[in-house]
Parts: sequence; structure tokens; C-alpha cells
Amino acid sequence: MSCNSCAATGADHLFRAKGFDLVRCTGCGLAYIANPPSAEELKVLYSAGASYHAALCDPASETFATQDRIAVRHLAETLRGVKSGRLLDVGCSIGQFAARAKQAGFAASGLEMNESSAAFARAHYGLEVAEGTIHDAPQQAGSLDVLTMFDVIEHVPDPLGDLRKAHDLLAPGGAIVLSTPNIDGLFPRASLPLAKKLDYWPHPEPPYHLYQFSAKTLGAMLEQAGFAVTSTRHFAIDLAYTFGQMQTLLKMPKRLAYAGLFAPLAAIGPLLGAGDWIYVTARKAA
Repeated sequence: MSCNSCAATGADHLFRAKGFDLVRCTGCGLAYIANPPSAEELKVLYSAGASYHAALCDPASETFATQDRIAVRHLAETLRGVKSGRLLDVGCSIGQFAARAKQAGFAASGLEMNESSAAFARAHYGLEVAEGTIHDAPQQAGSLDVLTMFDVIEHVPDPLGDLRKAHDLLAPGGAIVLSTPNIDGLFPRASLPLAKKLDYWPHPEPPYHLYQFSAKTLGAMLEQAGFAVTSTRHFAIDLAYTFGQMQTLLKMPKRLAYAGLFAPLAAIGPLLGAGDWIYVTARKAA
């Protein structure tokens, strides 16, 4: 498998999880799963039958509340660079961010692979949500002012192709706003040597995450797609998501010790410009 960014075939092995091999390209540094699931297997992973996002469709659930809080951050990061316009949220899930963007004055719509999540977004929030990938977007080329992809780019088989499609959909001067885990964050870098000995590394999530970006590799790919990066901001992934809920950790002494060792690094990473989660904003030339 050649690198999606630079087409090089050389790669160094980083980690093996659930039978999937995470490697880093020797040409550009992009990390990716060298033996990814097939297109049909990926379709099943994100299908309604696999109960993907099932907990999200319950407004009374903690999962719903957590993702709604994250949607608030997504909106704040979007508003840092764009205040209004025609917005498409690719991988919109159940529509929490798109609904908030609409309330903030954007002409917001969504695109989602999971049928159940798309249906919930339409019924619960009254959003226009199409089903499929970015290549199924019903919008015309050059018709959008903003395109958002929050925690999506690491899931797709051809991220460079998706970014080029995003560039095509945006009007001149339009903005793309993305978020994704950062493999060069302080916690992932510090924990990898021990992860190889313990056979445990919570940062990569195969088979869902097919790629692991850094600010450098994502910026380079955006530039290849025709964008100019205008902002990169570092955050920490929710500690409970990375290490587990405290009630669970208390029953697993080894996991608790692991969290005690690395959770502080995950928390201070953003202060050092090395968070394990990044937001990147880029623009199409005017």
C-alpha cells in the first residue's frame, strides 16, 4: 500500500492493534493502516445494522450530552475564521454541530454515512442531511462558503481525494475546518515506547481510524489539495474517552496506573503546542 499523501511505498512499523498494522511513511511521515478493511467491511462498520452511533440517538444519554458539548467547541472553532455563509458539515452524525451552526446564522446542512444518524438529524433538528460520503454531496461545485469535517478525515480510505473534493465544493475564498487526533501529541509520543511492551496504546483506533495525522502531515495534505492553512490549534481529547471512566479504571489496577502516568501529559500537551487533538482551518484561494 502506497502513501495516500506522497505515494511513497516505504514505511516504518509503529504498532499492531486488533490485527491491523499502523505504519509511518518514510517519505512524508503520514501514519496509516497498512492492511485496512475492504470497502465492503467499512460499509458494514458504519451501517445502521452495526448500531454505529446508536447511543447518540437518545437525547437522555450521557453520550448525547458529551457530543453536544463537543459541538459547542466545533462551533467556536468555526467562528474563529468564518461568521456566516453556506455550510456543509461532512460526517455530521446526528446533526448537533450543524444545528448549532444554523442557530448561529449559517445556512447549514449535513452529510452522513449512517442512515439512522442522518434520519435523526432530519427529524430531531429539522436539518437538510444527505446520506453518503463527500463524493455523494448534492451541492454544486463552488457553492459552499464553509465545509467542516470534524473527526472524519482519519476515517476515510482516501483523505487526499476527499480534501480535493472539498476544495471543488468550496467557492473561491471558502474555508475548510477540520479536527482530528494528533499522533505527534505529547501523550501519543511519550506512551508509544511503553505501548509496544504492553501491547496497549489507546491512541490509534483501528479499524475505524485508517489514518493518524499530525499538524505537519495534515497541513501538507491540505496544501496538496489546493488549500492554504490559516490556523492550527491544539486541544486534549476527553480524558475519559482516552483512558476510560473512573468507575471502570478502579476495577482495573493496571489501566488505572497507566492513566495516572499518562493522563497528566495528555492534559498539558495543548499548553506546549502538542495536544493529542487538533483543529486546522484552511482556505481556498480567492
